[in-house]
Amino acid sequence: MEKITSFTIDHLKLVPGLYVSRKDCAGEQVITTFDIRMTNPNEEPVMNTAEVHTIEHLGATFLRNHRDYASKTLYFGPMGCRTGFYLLLVGDYESKDIVPLMKEMFAFIADFNGDVPGAAAKDCGNYLDMNLPMANYMAKRYLTEVLENITEKQLVYPE
Repeated sequence: MEKITSFTIDHLKLVPGLYVSRKDCAGEQVITTFDIRMTNPNEEPVMNTAEVHTIEHLGATFLRNHRDYASKTLYFGPMGCRTGFYLLLVGDYESKDIVPLMKEMFAFIADFNGDVPGAAAKDCGNYLDMNLPMANYMAKRYLTEVLENITEKQLVYPE
């Protein structure tokens, strides 16, 4: 059995960044999958499920309400390894194209306070597994340490 594309990336060279993971076609539409890598794989602790879950709720809510990207957002959710998230958008994009969107989204998450959207028993199957302060911290860290001064090395997968 062949390895899937994401398992062919050298995670020993991968740093936090914003990468195009793959591009697929659905009919005539290009679907771009982004790798939003928030932590350094195999070098630092992964995110706990509570902050990952909170970022997922806030990020998905932000994207599906965005003036320009609501209708283009197919999916936003966590990687199983808990080092980041995947975002699937309708359209043929490069990583640099969505840096402004990611800055806007992670600023929203970093500054969010109040009730997390969908964090109620009737709305979510694991609503108690949330950690807003840690989600705020991780979003602020990604925004300031990665997105605000992003380099080419953080926009293109390592060879």
